[in-house]
Amino acid sequence: MNRKDDAFAIPIYYYPMIIDCHVHLCAFSPGQGSTSERLLNSLAFRFMRWRLGIMGEPDATTEAKLVDILNRAIDETNLDAIVLLAFDAVHDSAGNFDAANTHLYLTNDYAIELSKKYPKMKFGASVHPYRKDAVAELERCVKAGAVLMKWLPIVQNFNPADRRCIPFYEALTHYKLPLLSHTGGEKSLPNLDTNVADPNLLKPALDLGVKVIMAHCGTRSAPGETDFVPHFVRLAKDYEHCYGDTAALNLPTRWYAYPTILGDPAVRQKLIHGSDWPIPTLPNPMEHSPRAVWAMMKQPNWLKRDIEIKRALGFDHEYWLRAAKVLQLST
Repeated sequence: MNRKDDAFAIPIYYYPMIIDCHVHLCAFSPGQGSTSERLLNSLAFRFMRWRLGIMGEPDATTEAKLVDILNRAIDETNLDAIVLLAFDAVHDSAGNFDAANTHLYLTNDYAIELSKKYPKMKFGASVHPYRKDAVAELERCVKAGAVLMKWLPIVQNFNPADRRCIPFYEALTHYKLPLLSHTGGEKSLPNLDTNVADPNLLKPALDLGVKVIMAHCGTRSAPGETDFVPHFVRLAKDYEHCYGDTAALNLPTRWYAYPTILGDPAVRQKLIHGSDWPIPTLPNPMEHSPRAVWAMMKQPNWLKRDIEIKRALGFDHEYWLRAAKVLQLST
């Protein structure tokens, strides 16, 4: 898209990158990763597969088609880049690979490969902190160009406050690599330990100087879950290097957080753009006119729809540029 036609109306002489820091893919091929039958047959994944037109047998062809769909979706937006997130397998308390409990696995090597092939896909690494080679793998990822480290503790089955994570945090601080860690509820993937959803468990990382991006701002993913948004708000105010991404906030179960995070000027300055693609994105009919809701729902590109909804909600220019600043990326 031409800079002069940019929907964000940022002057051409000042154009840091606009980045979506939270994008996923699935893998089906040896060496690329794996997706379990349980996950593929879940209601959420069956809907996403149907919507994206990849209902066929999960194989290398389907894998390549999904990458092509994402690449075309990026090109249709104003985004300069997305962070493609690797997703490490579950490891047990002894640091051993736990295949039985691993439902989504996308290797660092595959994410590296795609980031080299597609300039608009930046490499987001993922390393389980209990791995015996955790720090060594982190260092390998840094050398390969990782722009952040991705965790989802309630799915990958570890506690961010465990002292075993300390060497990992020290390495993140040393390499100045931001940590994007899921906080709050999760319904797209099987949960192994919902007790590690609290943003406060990331305080050891913050205390050691790690730049932490709290994915989803601690929102609940279903009624009845604990709401950790107040915990996120407090941490965002207490720590200069604590941020929150807006991935999946355009889902009905997470809409409720917008008045809190957008209504507090201090917290608003800590928000980073993320979509959680290919998770669907929906406008709140209580926040937009029926005509606006209809127009946004007609947008078939979920990356683009997520941007349109957030623009309508009043996210300012600094929000769209903050990921690039936090990740230290520029055109």
